[in-house]
Amino acid sequence: MFKLISVESLSKTYVSKKEKIIAVDNISFTVDQGEIFGFLGPSGAGKTTTQRILTTLLPFSSGTVYIAGYNVLTEAKKVRANIGYVSQLGGADPNATVRENLELSGKLYGLSNDVTVQRIEQLSKLLDFHELLPRFVRTLSGGQKRRVEIAQGILHEPKVLFLDEPTTGLDPQNRANLWQHIKKLRDNGMTIFLTTHYLEEADALCDRLIIIDHGNIIAEGTPTELKKKISSEVVSMEMKHLQDSEKMKLFFKQLELDKATEANMKFSIYTDIGEELITDIINFTKEHQIELANLSLSMPSLNDVFLTLTGKELRDGGKEEEQ
Repeated sequence: MFKLISVESLSKTYVSKKEKIIAVDNISFTVDQGEIFGFLGPSGAGKTTTQRILTTLLPFSSGTVYIAGYNVLTEAKKVRANIGYVSQLGGADPNATVRENLELSGKLYGLSNDVTVQRIEQLSKLLDFHELLPRFVRTLSGGQKRRVEIAQGILHEPKVLFLDEPTTGLDPQNRANLWQHIKKLRDNGMTIFLTTHYLEEADALCDRLIIIDHGNIIAEGTPTELKKKISSEVVSMEMKHLQDSEKMKLFFKQLELDKATEANMKFSIYTDIGEELITDIINFTKEHQIELANLSLSMPSLNDVFLTLTGKELRDGGKEEEQ
């Protein structure tokens, strides 16, 4: 299968008089034609830097990057002609109509009037906003506006669409609706490079994904593959009293559970013997008069994968990348 994105030994280093910051550290990955590829990581992990490099907005220190067969450094103009980019801030003019916004995008892409009209018809039907064409963008809901902005990003029929946090600020219903439209684009042959803070979104949408932390790729695979790597089950528990957390830590240490995380009196234990472990926990808490606020058994989620690999929630800590 043709690799729409090919990244080999990519590094980006920022050097100042005071310090040297390695934002991206020798990463390599590929994205297949016609897949939704997720790029996940906590704040400051290198996501924004990498995305700027891939979209020709930022030079890099070493490595090679090809988009749609074109070298990002030496063939930047051809790369730009083959990509679309929709930022989380959007780009639609609120004081213009939907049609006027799309017509302006067509002019910026250098499309003829006839082609622009044809593409507006196609995309407004594909993304279900045909009846919104005469309306001012400021009157649209968040979900409607995002669909229009995605149409702006693919009006010129790019081979790769970069979506940066596409559902930020949307309510659950609008998010789920937009997911279906993103899948529809994939089913129509579009290759999508997705960054998101919502792990359930990555789980629902991505064919493959990578997790990056401190500029390094720490995991890569399908959502199912990554979840299987940590365990087949997750035991989750929450303590009522802080002092009891220390007792549970010692208990889990005695059981030699190396896949256990704890934060704010909440434990997550990744195991293949969930029911047996729950029985042991119940017996131990009864014996030591420990009160639990919650105890449950479930299948692992991408959030569990992320927490296990990085030691933090996706939205935890760290400065947003400014470079």
